[in-house]
Formats: sequence, structure tokens, C-alpha cells
Amino acid sequence: MVMRRYRTQGRWPTDVWEPIGVLPDIGDGEGARRIVEEGDNEQWLYPGLELLLRKADADGHYLNVSTAEPKIFVLWREEDGRGVPSLVTASYSEASSWMEGGEQVDAAPMPPELFAWVGEFVERYYRPEPKRRVRPQSFRHPKYRARG
Repeated sequence: MVMRRYRTQGRWPTDVWEPIGVLPDIGDGEGARRIVEEGDNEQWLYPGLELLLRKADADGHYLNVSTAEPKIFVLWREEDGRGVPSLVTASYSEASSWMEGGEQVDAAPMPPELFAWVGEFVERYYRPEPKRRVRPQSFRHPKYRARG
């Protein structure tokens, strides 16, 4: 995971952190490290994050890969002045749950190789909910009919 820091221009400059890319883990054993430093802009590489796909959340993965621009969602926190990613997901549902819990969640573009992997997962495990037949109002007791 690559996180970028840049400084906003304005009356009170502030640092902004955002995820900008997902890379395969190179497994070199090194921790987080700065890979770009150009004035008020820098990028940090955070290796070792794991992307899990759960069968129970296949609908959340489907919602993501069926969009024009699939994303990887990153839960991150600011620690010692740096944006540090904690968790990643490809599921809209899981990312939404994190946000509802008050977590900082941003999105980065999903790389083509991850899109292919998540797409295969969705094809294998996603099953749309069966459509439920709506019972006509005429069959319901007048007391329970919708009033309009």
C-alpha cells in the first residue's frame, strides 16, 4: 500500500494523507519506508497488508467490481504525524461498516491483477438474492393495506 502526504495551499496549510496505490507485497521484511520525498509531497510504502475475500461478503465485492472504477478501500489512522494503513478490503459493505464505525476510510484504484482475482471470486461465490413476490394489496386485510 502506498500512502501520499501533501500540503494544502491556503491560509493555514495542513498535511493531507491519502492512499494512492496498491502494490503486490515484495516480502523483503522491511517495514514502512519513504519512497518519494519532493518538498511538501512524500509517499510511503507500507508492506504486509493482506486482502481477504470472504464468501459471506461476496455481494459487497460484486458491488465494487461491477462499477466503472473498482477500488481498494483502506482503513487508516494518523500515527506520529503519518497516515498509516491498518486494513484493506475490496468490499463496499465492509468499507461502509468501517465508516459507520467512525473510522477513516479512503479508496485507491484497484490494480488490474486484483480486479481479475476479485472478479473470479465474485463469479464463483456471488449469488443474487432471489426476488420476492409482492403480495397484491387486495389480498391483505384492509387494516394492513398501505394508505396513500
